[in-house]
Amino acid sequence: MWNFIQRLFSLIVTQKPASPKAVAARPTAYTTRLGKTVPVDDAFHAWTSGDLNEMLKALPVKTNLIDRHFLLMGIVDATYKNRTDPKMAQRCAQVAEMHLTEFPKIAPALKKDMDGILPRVTTFQHYATLLSEQGEYDKAIAVCEQAIKYGLRDNTQSGFKGRIERIKEQKAKHQST
Repeated sequence: MWNFIQRLFSLIVTQKPASPKAVAARPTAYTTRLGKTVPVDDAFHAWTSGDLNEMLKALPVKTNLIDRHFLLMGIVDATYKNRTDPKMAQRCAQVAEMHLTEFPKIAPALKKDMDGILPRVTTFQHYATLLSEQGEYDKAIAVCEQAIKYGLRDNTQSGFKGRIERIKEQKAKHQST
């Protein structure tokens, strides 16, 4: 895990003061993705900034699967925190759906980049919670089941299996009222 953190945040910055234009531009920075040194792009800069507006602007950027994953998860995390705002809840759901749709391609690359272990992917738990809050219990259960298939954990004692049970209880309670 420490190796991943070092790779993730260690940037090799090279400065080439060739022209006034080059000096004014952002310095070329590199990171390691799937064992290769690659230049960082707007998607990387956006998700590492933590700025929701920057992340949303970077959504259309074609990037590597690792930075795409962190960009999508960063947007879900930021919008989830503000989900009481209907626009934020809607954006959270849209980007979570995007992330879950792309995750079959992302997961192998992420696992390879993380020394064989998938990290915690908060999109699954946040989206399941959002769906439950919106009364979409069956869809929330499906999200949890998808997380289980990937072997993901949500940092609770009972994991996604326990989350499913709690959602089923919420559904039953909602249907009895």
